[in-house]
Amino acid sequence: MAATTHTARFRSDVPALGAERPVTWPARPRKKLSNGLEVVLVESHSIPKFHGELMIRSGNSDASAGVADLTATVARTGTARRSSHEIEDDLRSWGADLGTTSGADIGAIEFAGLSEFAPKILELVAELAAQASFPEDEFEREKRQKLEELAISRTTPDFLAMERIRKVMYGEHPYANYAPTADQVSAFTRETLANFYSAHYRPSRALMVIVGDFAPAKMMDEIERAFSDWSGAAPERAARPNPPERKGRRVYLVHLPGAVQAQIITGNRVITRKHPDWLRLALANNIFGGAFNSRLVANIREQKGYTYSPRSGASSLREYAMFNVNAAVRNEVVAATLTEIFYELDRIRSLPVTAAELENAKNYMTGVFSLQLGTQEGMLGQLTGALIDELPEDYLETFRDRIRSMTADDVIGAARKYFDSANTQIVVVGDKNAIGEQAALFGDVTTFDAQGNHI
Repeated sequence: MAATTHTARFRSDVPALGAERPVTWPARPRKKLSNGLEVVLVESHSIPKFHGELMIRSGNSDASAGVADLTATVARTGTARRSSHEIEDDLRSWGADLGTTSGADIGAIEFAGLSEFAPKILELVAELAAQASFPEDEFEREKRQKLEELAISRTTPDFLAMERIRKVMYGEHPYANYAPTADQVSAFTRETLANFYSAHYRPSRALMVIVGDFAPAKMMDEIERAFSDWSGAAPERAARPNPPERKGRRVYLVHLPGAVQAQIITGNRVITRKHPDWLRLALANNIFGGAFNSRLVANIREQKGYTYSPRSGASSLREYAMFNVNAAVRNEVVAATLTEIFYELDRIRSLPVTAAELENAKNYMTGVFSLQLGTQEGMLGQLTGALIDELPEDYLETFRDRIRSMTADDVIGAARKYFDSANTQIVVVGDKNAIGEQAALFGDVTTFDAQGNHI
């Protein structure tokens, strides 16, 4: 008993949170080079390193499914001057890291290293952006690996759920192309990737952001030297079809025979990050299901025990965005879980949140934001997100104040606008024999196999 009393007294003595420390933002020199490449630099002298990202404003939505993704992967394996082994040896000798990625809207070369090796690292980044050679053997190896990854993914419920919800939300728009089929990947040739690279990896569509220990004027000179030979304009984007407007709830069941649990994902279209209401939506989501102390977690994880880690979030692409709720649950509680998801959606749309909930959510959002600014990599992430989404110049400087100024009315207003309970689309991945009747309680059901075929 004494130990319990002591523990309780100890917890009650935890001091209150202190005032937030002010953030002093360094200058952000910005320049567009003569070839069209935009450059933004930020000094951060905490460690003798720098972190950077070269972003190409073209991605998986600008080509057939999977082309941009595989292009980014193979581009890293060789240039006109260096083989894959030479790239790896050089990175090790400089103490540097470098990776390539591609998303729906952008491709990126991410890099970091000791400041003293900045000229050499920038030279390699420039080679990868302008002189990737796409070695045939590396292409074939990465293609085989991609096919193996796809085969595994098509047995994975969360992959199948995200693939289906993207198709439901975006229809004929290229954002629906979450992943290629095995037949599509098999048809890729080295020239498929080289042609995409040649057309889209152009300085006129590129943005470079670097944060670290350097003198901005000197770094800008080194960037201009490294990238002076990169040239060319990217093609104009063709008109894209509008996504469908989904009315009423409907269920899309992906049959995975023998699955012992089900993956649930619900979705509806919302505003993009550029919209003035985005932060109100983000705050409402944080209270609903976007944080570990949210209502959704308290309900279906802690009180009901239906799932370990439910979550919700708004994912914004360049043109459109959607709000999702995700949960992996036991087969027997699919209907019960969906019932609680819609209960919580309707509750936050109907009743004001409490003062404690509002304060906790604000503390969480501003606290995470502040923590991310404590490292070069974290600051880079914040900057690249704001710049690529073309947010206001003072977005980062005013973020905490804008979150702090929000009220319960902002939360319920955002929930009523953007948590579209009545028109939410429902995807459930699992064994239809175990979950089909439960899924049918929430709307008309369309069934698919793991390859995306109607069954």
